[in-house]
Amino acid sequence: MNYFVYNGVSSLDMGLRIESKNVFSAPEYDVTFQSIPGRNGDLILPNGRYPNVQVTYSVFLPAKSIAELAEKITKVKEAWLYGEQNAYHTLSDSYDTLYTRKAVYSGSLDIEDQLNRIGVFTVSFSCQPFRYSVAGTEPITLTQSGSTVTNPESFESLPILTLTGEGTVTLTIQGGGQNKSWVFTGLDGSIVCDSEQMNFYSGTTPMNDKVSGDGFPRLQPGVNTISWVGTVTSLVVQPRWVTL
Repeated sequence: MNYFVYNGVSSLDMGLRIESKNVFSAPEYDVTFQSIPGRNGDLILPNGRYPNVQVTYSVFLPAKSIAELAEKITKVKEAWLYGEQNAYHTLSDSYDTLYTRKAVYSGSLDIEDQLNRIGVFTVSFSCQPFRYSVAGTEPITLTQSGSTVTNPESFESLPILTLTGEGTVTLTIQGGGQNKSWVFTGLDGSIVCDSEQMNFYSGTTPMNDKVSGDGFPRLQPGVNTISWVGTVTSLVVQPRWVTL
């Protein structure tokens, strides 16, 4: 039986039966075309982003009576889909078990309308364009400078790095023709770098003032060589592989 899981809750636990899944729009690279008088063809001005995509499930909610159906729909709305709509949550399903999405519920469930349709309705999510590889959530522990991490996807990833060491450490990542370094100062234990959130921290303490370098680490498609200078016990990489 097909299902989807949103914000840690399965559609099966809510009594929903999935009839089909639709991705209404594939993500297209966001560009602006600008026409210039006297010039053939438009200029392409890249905006450096992909827009959200809409993912919709056609579902059926079985019930023995109209009253029971109304009660179930209210539970689905208020206790699940309408909760925490100010943030993205993980969305996974049985159609695509190797990847997950970051999604927020974007549809509406009008009870009177759904009752007229006898429990058949759609559930729609606005999703960030990239799908996250389940394999990319597994941590990779490096204990030797010069170790390699291979990105199997066609897009760069924004990993979480946990560096454990002492004193001053210079971390370098080489991949995709790029060579970038970061200097960590005053280390006494572990520091976490979340490239997606663009933040360095230790526990609940911000550590951005302890790090200098070129932006935040990224893992390019293919082989990435990770090396360091200084006292490092370990570097744990959660790679967050992504694809469209």
